[in-house]
Amino acid sequence: MFLDRIKPLDAILAAARQKALKPTLGGFQLMLFGIGCIIGTGIFVLTAAGAQKAGPGLMLAFLIAGAVCVVAALCYAEIAAAVPVSGSAYTYTYATMGELLAWTVGWALVLEYAIAASAVSVGWSGYFVGTILNETFGIYLPQWLSAGPLALGGVEGGLINLPALLIALLVTGLLIIGTSESARVNAVLVTIKVAALTAFVVLTLTSSAFDVAHFNPFLPAGAFGGFGSGLGAVGAAATIFFAYVGFDAVSTAAEETKNPQRNVPLGLVGSLLVCTVFYILVAAGAIGTIGGQPIMGPGGVPFPAGSEELARQCALAIHADALVCSNEALAHVLRQIGWSGVGNALGIAAFLALPSVILVLLFAQTRIFFVMSRDGLLPEVLSRVHPKWHTPHVVTAITGLVVAVGAAFFPVGQLADIANAGTLYAFLMVALAVMVLRRTQPDVPRHFRVSGLWFVGPATMAGCLFLFLNLPADAMIVLPVWTLIGLAIYLLYGRRRSHLRQGIVEVVDDVAGEETAIPIHPPRS
Repeated sequence: MFLDRIKPLDAILAAARQKALKPTLGGFQLMLFGIGCIIGTGIFVLTAAGAQKAGPGLMLAFLIAGAVCVVAALCYAEIAAAVPVSGSAYTYTYATMGELLAWTVGWALVLEYAIAASAVSVGWSGYFVGTILNETFGIYLPQWLSAGPLALGGVEGGLINLPALLIALLVTGLLIIGTSESARVNAVLVTIKVAALTAFVVLTLTSSAFDVAHFNPFLPAGAFGGFGSGLGAVGAAATIFFAYVGFDAVSTAAEETKNPQRNVPLGLVGSLLVCTVFYILVAAGAIGTIGGQPIMGPGGVPFPAGSEELARQCALAIHADALVCSNEALAHVLRQIGWSGVGNALGIAAFLALPSVILVLLFAQTRIFFVMSRDGLLPEVLSRVHPKWHTPHVVTAITGLVVAVGAAFFPVGQLADIANAGTLYAFLMVALAVMVLRRTQPDVPRHFRVSGLWFVGPATMAGCLFLFLNLPADAMIVLPVWTLIGLAIYLLYGRRRSHLRQGIVEVVDDVAGEETAIPIHPPRS
C-alpha cells in the first residue's frame, strides 16, 4: 500500500524534546513577531496586479485572503505545537498520513518557495529600476534589460529582467557561503517596512487628492470574475494571498510561548488582523488618491494582469500614470500626489528589505529539498554539505539557478499565482493532518489546542480550495502538472530508496545540531 509508510511520531518527538526551549514569548511579543513576518513582499509588489483584477474591490480581496489565513493559522499552530520540528507541512504529513502524501506536499513546497523567491526578485527589480536608477541617479535601463519577454506578454522590447536575475544569483551566493541575517538586522528591516507603510497610509488618506469618487464602481469586474479567470475580488484575493505568507513562522513559536493556549491564537489572529487592516488602508490610500480602476478590454472585462494586451495599453500615454501599470506601485502613488521624496524613501525601503525576503524563501526551499534528500526520497547528492561553508551548496545552487531564470523571464503576478497554488495545497494538507492526528494520536502533548477543530479544519480546507479554484487557469494547471512530474520521480526513485522502507528514521535537531538514527521495522512495500 502507498499510505502505510508513516514516519514514527515518537522518534520525531524524542528529538524535539532534546531542544528544551524555554517559554519566553508573551501574546503581544508573538503578535509583533507575526506582523514582522507577514508584512513584506505582497503589499509592496502586488498592489498593481491586484487592482487590475479587482479595482477598488482589492480592499475586499485583502479581507477574504486574511480570513482564510486566520483559520489556516490556527491549524498550523496546533500541529506545530504537537510536532515542533523542521520540515513544516512535509514533516507533519509524513507523521500523520504517510510517505506518498508527504512527498506531494514537499514537492508543492519546493514549487511554492522557489517561485515565490522569483516573484520577490521581480518585485525588487521594479523598485531598483524605478527608485534607485531612475529617480535617484537619473539612469534609465533599456527595457530589454529590465523586463523579460513573458513579463511584457510578448510585446516587443522585453528580453531579460537583468536586475531580478542578478539579485537572485547574489542571494544564492550568500546562502552558499553561509551568510545569514542576524536578528538585529532583521529587526531593523522590519522597522523600516512598517514605518514606510505607516507613512504611506497617513500621507494618502489625509491628502487633498483623496476622492471617494475613485472607488466607484467598487467591483468593476464583480466579486467573482469567472472560473479560471483570476479576476474579480475573489480572483484578486487568490493572488494577494501571497501578501500573507509568513504567518506559519509564528505558529512554530508555540513551544516558546508562555500560556500558549491563550497567547498563540492572540499572536496569530492578532497579527493577521493588524496586517489585514494595514493592507486595506494601504489599498484605500492608493486607490483613493490616484484611482485604481482596471484597464478594461472588450465586453467590459479587465485585461489579465501581465498580459500582452495590458502591456500595450500601459505603453499608451493615457495610462502612463495608472496604478495598475506601475512596477513600484506605492512609491509611484506618493510621487503622483506630490510626495516624491517620501515615495523615493519608500522605494529605498523596499529595495533594502526585499532581498532579505528572497534569502528566507531560498533558505526554506533548500531546507525542504534537504530534508527530503535526507529521507532518501531524493538523491543524496542534494544533501551534500560543503566542507568549508557547511551549507547544502549543491541544492542551493540548483535552486538559485531555477529562481534566477524564473525571475528573468516571468511577470510578478503570474509568479505569485503559481506560488500560491503550492501554498494553498500545503495549507489544505496541514488542516487535514491536524484532524488526522487528533483522531489517531489524541494523547500527544499539545502546547496549543484549536477550539472547534470540527469547524476550523474543514473551513481551512474549503477556503484553500475556494481560492485555488479562483486562480487564473494557467496557474491552476501548473500544480497538477508539477505534481505528476513529482509522482513520476517518487515512483521511479524515491519509493525504492526511501530510508523509511529500509527501516531507518533519521531525525535532525536543528537547534542542538544533533542527528539520531533510529532503527525500526521496515513497513510492508
